[in-house]
Amino acid sequence: MRRFHKMILFSMALALVTGGAYSTGWAWDKWEEKDPITDQWNAADLLVARPLGVAAAILGTGLFTVSLPFTVTADIFSRFGGGPSSAVRESAKMFMLDPLKFSFAREFPDENM
Repeated sequence: MRRFHKMILFSMALALVTGGAYSTGWAWDKWEEKDPITDQWNAADLLVARPLGVAAAILGTGLFTVSLPFTVTADIFSRFGGGPSSAVRESAKMFMLDPLKFSFAREFPDENM
């Protein structure tokens, strides 16, 4: 049990450090195109952000599977109510497709980084 707590604590600390280091990359307009630090942000994008997007998609697949009985039930009830039935589609997009689009469908380097 202690080992599990250590892994959780290590993961949270790693996420805090990586998020703090990567968040300044969102202020891309502060640097010029020829600035040498842009290569470092491109490396951070390749080595940190995109693998985290894949990990989020894998975790999201598990969350989607767990939430599937609830979203199917919401679809069934919305069909009886006459409303649109897209709860399963929306949850699949949110949990799996959006992280994969973040990881693979962006240009490299991303101009909106």
